[in-house]
Amino acid sequence: MAVEPGRAAAPRLALVAGEASGDLLGGLLLGALRGRWPALRSAGIGGPRMAALGFDAWWSHEKLAVRGYVEVLRHYREIVGIRRSLGDRLLADRPDLFIGVDAPDFNLELERRLKAEGVRTVHFISPSIWAWRAGRIETIRAAADEVLCVFPFEPALYHRAGIAATYVGHPLADAIALHPSRDEARASLGLQPGQAVVALLPGSRRSEIEQHGKLFAQAACELLRRRPDLQFVLPAAPGLKGLLERAVQSSGLKPQRLLLLEGRSHAALAACDAVLVASGTATLEAALFKRPMVIAYRMNALSWQLMRRQRLQPWVGLPNILLERFAVPERLQGEATPRRLADDLEQALDDTAARQALERDFTALHRVLRQDMAARAGAAIERLLQTPALPSAPRS
Repeated sequence: MAVEPGRAAAPRLALVAGEASGDLLGGLLLGALRGRWPALRSAGIGGPRMAALGFDAWWSHEKLAVRGYVEVLRHYREIVGIRRSLGDRLLADRPDLFIGVDAPDFNLELERRLKAEGVRTVHFISPSIWAWRAGRIETIRAAADEVLCVFPFEPALYHRAGIAATYVGHPLADAIALHPSRDEARASLGLQPGQAVVALLPGSRRSEIEQHGKLFAQAACELLRRRPDLQFVLPAAPGLKGLLERAVQSSGLKPQRLLLLEGRSHAALAACDAVLVASGTATLEAALFKRPMVIAYRMNALSWQLMRRQRLQPWVGLPNILLERFAVPERLQGEATPRRLADDLEQALDDTAARQALERDFTALHRVLRQDMAARAGAAIERLLQTPALPSAPRS
């Protein structure tokens, strides 16, 4: 269906968001766009947050919740089959616009195919070409009519390569209060007001829970031996609560010291004094809640060796990348041990001056990222909807 000049009454959008963090970002984007176009229709791959906004999920976002070279290989045929089937369906019944939400390994190839056939494409959340795999910018050129960037330094990288890009701010910065109330969050979770709270966020993928679930619970056990008055809160991503329960049981962590939640990660972050968090979007969420954190990550050893060779910066956690220094500890692979993580968490809880400095830095970062993403992204997408699509040059 063609979109008339001016504000479209009901644009048809296709979106692909992989895993829980993509569903969160896709839900925030859809919420913003539905405010601009109440009758908007959307379909593709997504999760429950997007479905709550009327999104028609043809496949679940969990199908794409795989990280690491070796891990992806195990699911390669299924993922490629889904991408081929989705591309066929979108070319048979063309949307007004396709939006790939993160998941670049899946989305960029799909976007390239759609763009070559005249479907306008947007990539939302720039791949981290400034952190690793810088050569991917040529793939992005062939794939995306426009990139919506969530960090302020990103558009210049694309403009130098002749790619349209717009800084829209980060949707999480709009969604999270500038000064979240710890007391209100604790009351909502039924936590004791006078005791220190540590949040455990081991990840939103099954593979991450398998790597981090027991490790994070063991770190909590070690910390409890030193500080027996601590409370721990552990929000489980959809469908992973049972896996986390088994990980906690195998660690020896006493259930009465842990509040295991179904979702509610933002309440956990607002309620806590410090966070042990797996590298990923959750590290930025912790920063936006102004909480000191320890970032940890483990993966398949071969995947780790392949990824570390392509790193362009010394940091992997988003708060450190954005602040351009090791503002919070990063413990990766063999350095991520229960004792080391407990040491770092104890330091985060005890160092008042460092905690206050972090809060100032994270507040300043929050203000930079809070740009009214709804208005900026909506304007960029409306502009693109009014621009005729041109097929890209075929690949040689």
